[in-house]
Amino acid sequence: MKIVAFDFDGTLSDSEMTVLLGERKDVADQMADITARAMNDEISYAKSLRDRAALLEGLPLADAEDAFADVQLRPGAAEILADLAEKGTHVAILTGGFERGVQAALDREGVSVDTIIANRLPDDGEALTGDVEGPLIEGTKDEALESLAKEHDVDMVNTVAVGDGANDLPMLEVAGLAVGFDPKPAVAPACDTIVSHMNELHDVLRTKNAI
Repeated sequence: MKIVAFDFDGTLSDSEMTVLLGERKDVADQMADITARAMNDEISYAKSLRDRAALLEGLPLADAEDAFADVQLRPGAAEILADLAEKGTHVAILTGGFERGVQAALDREGVSVDTIIANRLPDDGEALTGDVEGPLIEGTKDEALESLAKEHDVDMVNTVAVGDGANDLPMLEVAGLAVGFDPKPAVAPACDTIVSHMNELHDVLRTKNAI
């Protein structure tokens, strides 16, 4: 068996969840600035995520759900996920983004994955609290991928990681094949191959016999 681990925001999806949420509280520009600094490795991902979540304090739950409903997969991404599943490849999404947005995007396309490791935005029953919790705040994607490989008795040489930003660097560095999806300049040197479209990614995964 092989494992293919995807980043979500910026990779499987061209939506940026925190920005979609921020638009509903008129803080999207501030969030985009924080995101850009983190993706270029200027500040830690943990700090960027906590700073962005703090800006969402008081956002009504109904507005948050509307934002998550707007998260979409890139064209061609659903086909890749379906083909991987048909091949029997274990598909994981490892994202510092939020599980509700990932699940909404998958549900929209009628596809599923084997594993989602993502963060959450707590609420008080009426609105977001401004906090964030989950395994990929301080935890890193290399640890998540290595743990997943061990759990399923898959050698790391049979893993593929696909990502674009600085927080993807750890999993790109340990995976058997590191694929950059239009990666940021700080990330590109860690990639074995770089793609910019889902059809190119499909071809790469086929050569790896994951599809």
